[in-house]
Amino acid sequence: MASPSTRIDGGRDKDSDNSGSMREKLSVLIVDDDVLECRVHEMLVSELKVAKEVQTEMATNKEALDLHLSGPSFDIILMDIDSPIMDGPEVTEKLRANGVKSMIVGLTSQNAEADKAAFMATGLDECLEKPLTVEKIKSLVETLEKDN
Repeated sequence: MASPSTRIDGGRDKDSDNSGSMREKLSVLIVDDDVLECRVHEMLVSELKVAKEVQTEMATNKEALDLHLSGPSFDIILMDIDSPIMDGPEVTEKLRANGVKSMIVGLTSQNAEADKAAFMATGLDECLEKPLTVEKIKSLVETLEKDN
């Protein structure tokens, strides 16, 4: 499912954002086997006004692992918990074992705290319940900014 990187550049400048500061670029990898879910998350990320340029790429779990081993680094990886071939926790563990330092955020529709805790233990920086919102993504970017 890997698609070419989508460049979303609204032509915004610093003055158009109320926060007073804006990243030059934000790159986000959306990992989910559901294409529709990926598109929704991509649309939400595109609504952010936290960077002059926002790039997104979509991949299945297996593709995400292959992609990171062979190429680009992302600021944030949105990782779905479920997948028919390799689940989110397994991919997260492998990414961390291979030295990936990106912020990895687990996404789940499961409400069980034990499931979230087990997913977090694989190396997530954060675990969010679906549905994902612009506010939740913006909070992630703010955390990313504080850590840098």
